[in-house]
Amino acid sequence: MEKQQYIERAESVLYKTYNRFPVVFDHGEGVSLFDNEGNEYLDFGAGIAVMGLGYHYPGFDEAVKAQVDKLCHISNLFYSTPMIEAGEKLLKASQMERVFFTNSGTEAIEGALKIAKRHAYNKGMAPDYEIIAMKNSFHGRSLGALSVTGNDHYQEPFAPLIPNIKFAKFNDLESVKALWSEKTCAVLMETIQGEGGIYPAAPEFLAGVRALCDEQGALLMLDEIQCGMGRSGSMFAWQGYGVKPDVMTVAKALGNGVPVGAFLACGEAAAAMVPGDHGSTYGGNPLVCAAAAKVLDIFEEDDVIGHVSEVGEYLWEKLEQLAESEPHVVAHRGKALIQGLEFDCPVAPIVKNALLEQRMVLISAGTNVIRFVPPLVIQEEDVDEMIARLGRAIAAVG
Repeated sequence: MEKQQYIERAESVLYKTYNRFPVVFDHGEGVSLFDNEGNEYLDFGAGIAVMGLGYHYPGFDEAVKAQVDKLCHISNLFYSTPMIEAGEKLLKASQMERVFFTNSGTEAIEGALKIAKRHAYNKGMAPDYEIIAMKNSFHGRSLGALSVTGNDHYQEPFAPLIPNIKFAKFNDLESVKALWSEKTCAVLMETIQGEGGIYPAAPEFLAGVRALCDEQGALLMLDEIQCGMGRSGSMFAWQGYGVKPDVMTVAKALGNGVPVGAFLACGEAAAAMVPGDHGSTYGGNPLVCAAAAKVLDIFEEDDVIGHVSEVGEYLWEKLEQLAESEPHVVAHRGKALIQGLEFDCPVAPIVKNALLEQRMVLISAGTNVIRFVPPLVIQEEDVDEMIARLGRAIAAVG
């Protein structure tokens, strides 16, 4: 069947909430995607930072297939060995104490918000407790996650949202202090803002918020959904700062394409909720936990973090060179394999040309930032090829 026929069929049945690019992908291999016409594309988007191990990493597919042959689902009324193993391995990697598996990053944020509220309730705080989130942030599309997403464009059509959410300026500790009150029960932020334009937290800001939460008995909650799982050069980005949260969320690369997320907690937050406070029919089923457990095994056995650090430095150098030579690039930000180039103009034409003409998958962050979140297993030659194709795409759109 022709590509356009597939697209027309899709448009006739799918709810119109995406403006999709006119490409029908069929399969992947390594760090490449192939469309239904056989064209190969270099993937520097990784399904929005999901495909950390790329496509068909040795041992991953086999682990998932083996679990399909055994058991996919039993509900959370029972125990399963994949859930136990994935939980143990994730806690070891994260240095946290308790984990709840979800179906997505958005659901992980919902769980984190409930921990914050339950913790405040347990302390006897008045029911109008407040959460401080960050401007320019992104935490998901559900109503709870939207409530803490600091972007009016996403929020306005769905107001009113959860009340008592205040928004501070990211990397501005004084703006957090200015919003603080006796009702503040938690601070939520991305350790590295992704959708907002690839802004890493400043070390002094993160440490300052941690100290403030400690002084006031509030929870620090870090969203590691995109920047976690090795992408920053540490297993979780906060580990590179040495500032441990009370609650963290993770998803995306945790399942390498299998939909699984989690929220984790330590200290008082680990005991905040009791049976009946939260649940999920599908969350943490044997299939997704077998995938997560295998991903965590591969990270440890194949030193994925070490590779990310090395190739991340190389990507930084090459993007720095591009930024210096391209007059429309006004900033370069990020860490390891979560980086961004900010342009003085919309980047959508560049992204589109890169896809359709240069056969390369890129994604944006906002309107004027190209986001580089490739599979964690890319090599230096993949970086070189990306730079060459990106240069041609920029030249083609003037």
